Parts: sequence; C-alpha cells; structure tokens
Amino acid sequence: MKQHHVGIVGTGVYLPGGRMTARQISQQTQGVWSEEAVRDKLGVVQKVVPLDPATDGTQEMGALAALDCLKNTGADPRDIDVILCIGEEWKEYPLTTSALYIQDRIGAVNAWGVDVQNRCCTCVTAMKMARDMMLTDEDINTVLIAGGYRNGDFVDYADRDMSMMYNLAAGGGAILLQKDLGRNLLLGSHILSDGSLARTAGIQIGGQAEPLTPENLEASKKSLRLMEPAKMKERLNAVSAQNWMTCIGESLRKSSLALSDLDYLAILHIKRSGHLGMLRDLGLSEEQSIYLEDYGHIGQVDQILSLHLALGQGKVKDGSVVCMLAAGIGYVWAANIVKWGPKDA
Repeated sequence: MKQHHVGIVGTGVYLPGGRMTARQISQQTQGVWSEEAVRDKLGVVQKVVPLDPATDGTQEMGALAALDCLKNTGADPRDIDVILCIGEEWKEYPLTTSALYIQDRIGAVNAWGVDVQNRCCTCVTAMKMARDMMLTDEDINTVLIAGGYRNGDFVDYADRDMSMMYNLAAGGGAILLQKDLGRNLLLGSHILSDGSLARTAGIQIGGQAEPLTPENLEASKKSLRLMEPAKMKERLNAVSAQNWMTCIGESLRKSSLALSDLDYLAILHIKRSGHLGMLRDLGLSEEQSIYLEDYGHIGQVDQILSLHLALGQGKVKDGSVVCMLAAGIGYVWAANIVKWGPKDA
C-alpha cells in the first residue's frame, strides 16, 4: 500500500494598512505602561490594526489572504476539496459560516467548508486536522486553511489585567496543503489542553450569560477580559512552559526527529523575554526565528505570517526543519513539525 504524505504548497497573507505604535499603546494605558516598557517588555514596536471597513473584516481578510495564497502558488481554486476556516468568531455577521464566504470569494466551487475554533491555536490544530483528513480519506487531496483575526477591537487598555493582550492585532493568513505533493512535508503534531482554564478569559458581555442591555452596551465593546486573572496567571505560570516543551518534544518524536534537528521556530508573538527564553530552551539563536514586534499578535495567523516572512528572508529553505508553535486561551498548547524542501532530500 502506498504511504501517503501531506505537503505545504504555499502561504498567503493580508495585512490591513493601519498601525498602532508603542507610544499610542502607552497613551491608551493612560501612562501606566511607558512607551519603552511597551516596546521592550511587551515587545511591540508597532502592531497592525484595521483601517478600511470594506476590507478589514475578519471574513474578508481571510478571503484576501486566501486569494494571495492562490496567487503565490498558482493553484486552481477548483482543485480545493476542503476549506478549514481559522477565522475568529468576531466577524462581519455573527452566525454566518466564514469558510463558505471564503469559498465563494475565491471560486472554490468544488470544495466544502467548515469553521474551526481553538483560539490562537486554531492554525496548528487545523493543520493537524487537514493532514489527518487527507491521509484517511481518498477523496480529499487539497485543503485550504484560511482566516482573519481582529480581536484587538475588544481590548480595554485601561484594564491593567489585560496587558498580556495589548499586543492583539489584525490580519489574515492562508496556507494550502496537498496530498503527495513531494515537498514541504507536514509531519508530526501534538496538542494539549487544560479545561480548568476554559472560562478564565473571553468576551464577558454579549453572550447568554450576560446578554446585551442598554445599560451594558458601551462596556460590551471593550469586554475582552481576564475573568479569573489570578487563577489564570497562577496556572499558566505552573504549566505553560512545560506544556509547550511537551508539545514540541512529542511532535518531533512523531516526526522521527530530535530537538537538535530544529532550524526555525514559527512562534506566536509573546512578550520579549518569553520569546528569547523559548529560543534559549530550544538551543536556537535569534536568527532562527522572527520576532513579530512590528506586527503584534494576529492570533492564529502568527504561525502562517512567521513562515511566510521566513521564506521571504531565506531563514527557511530546502532542508529546514520548522516548528510551528501556538497557544490559545481556553487553554490550549500546540506544535507541529514541517520539513521544508523535496521529500527525499
């Protein structure tokens, strides 16, 4: 029986034209965070923010990233079998299916689509889902993963507990996977979750627990909150670093590779010390990653953006072993391994 594999055809990115600088973030915190602290500690020189209402909605940004991916790869949208949308729930119209919007915008008339949600782990999760689908279903040969993100709209910069989310930005990303491509192999993945943190962070107002009312309408617009900040921070301090290392180690084991084989880390934007600490723990140099200090944290798009930039800068080339690393509120940790270049090289 033939041993199938899954490869990455290419990537696409859409970034809105707006930017918010470290100085502007500092001003929004009313001076609680200095410009220098935002830049040096939080690691944000500037971040991407929405600018054009016509293009910078979550669904449309996902579609624009998908169109960029098709342009970059030369792929025919009619060859796409499945669209896994990783766009956020905060979108142009609630209860519409973003994958189907993208399907129509790009002309993927032969595909079916579904929305996937795992917060900022959604891209790595969807890549595992796509690989598993293609390796077990003979009718699925090409999967597009795409989506947009702009949860930064809900950040209240006057809320000191929210400093870990001052970096939230906006943008869209897309990655195209194909069965038996012969190159850029998506190998092992590993995901961990901790349900005890399921409701420690999220949009507090506007759901069934706290419905919108005339009295809370204005507060709802900035109600992305740490609802149990002490519990969340204490638990993350205890388990987060180890869970990440477990995900990396297990994804390497499943790929028949070792930590010493890693060449590039496509990691989400986190505070500067955390980024540098992770590189040290993995034995990587700063040149073996890209710190997204000029972009901010575009949620689950970060890994696609990092890989996209790394390919453009020559940090990832034939033979490179890449780890895509993510974490999302809920709380979820995930990693996968990609071997770039020809399959048998």
